[in-house]
Amino acid sequence: MVKVGVIIDNNSIVGRYIDMALSDFYAEHASYRTRLSLCSMDSQKDVVAAASAALDLMENEEVYAIIRPEWSSQAKFVIDLGARAQVPIISFSATSPSLSPAQNNYFVRTTYDDSVQVKAIAAVVQTFGWKEVVPVYEDTDYGNGLIPYITDAFQEIDTRVPYRSVIHPSAHDIDILNELVKLMTMQTRVFLVHMTASLGSRLFLQANKAGMLNDETVWIVTDGLTSLLDPVGYGAKESMQGVIGVRPHLPMSKRLERFKKKYLIGEIIHQYTFSTMICSN
Repeated sequence: MVKVGVIIDNNSIVGRYIDMALSDFYAEHASYRTRLSLCSMDSQKDVVAAASAALDLMENEEVYAIIRPEWSSQAKFVIDLGARAQVPIISFSATSPSLSPAQNNYFVRTTYDDSVQVKAIAAVVQTFGWKEVVPVYEDTDYGNGLIPYITDAFQEIDTRVPYRSVIHPSAHDIDILNELVKLMTMQTRVFLVHMTASLGSRLFLQANKAGMLNDETVWIVTDGLTSLLDPVGYGAKESMQGVIGVRPHLPMSKRLERFKKKYLIGEIIHQYTFSTMICSN
């Protein structure tokens, strides 16, 4: 057995189904002699907790590698720890361009960084002829990392960025609403949202309440939110009707189709179990 650490948010969609993905892999590769033993620890959506979990996995569990953490703000510290301990950090969700595998031999990124999607976003803006766009993003390394790239892409197509709306992940709903009211007073009606699912879902719930999702307003969301719509909840998804999103294209295959079906069944069971627990309490 090869011990591999996993730093996840136990309440996230990935946290619930990473074991399912591993079992699927071995079901199709039964002849593999090397078997992974996953040592999972909860990041609690906190940078310090993620770093503490990484230290525990390296020093006490003596793992050969660590998968994740989920967000770039957590990954930065864990990647530094991995480099010092010479333990590879593997991430398929830390997408900030500021995190570069070229600068760290022990960081392996298995996805595109966020700078790749700016061309698709700029193409959408140019196609519709929008001349002003206001970025609305979270105040983290993840949120700030995309802005220089998207600003340069907009300049190339003569689209202005008259204002930048920055929202902290711990902002209260009233703070988000106040920022949205400020946006309503501006002439620009095209907004680009670059946030994680937890903050983005709250933003759109407040925007919907404020009447900002209408025929006169355009909302574009980046891959970080588009790819994680499932865990944001029914109410948030309903409030995002009409929103434009970009995400990588994954060609459909039988393997992917089977995994999606298993995921949907698992999600139904999870929601039913969660609802039953609430009713019992």
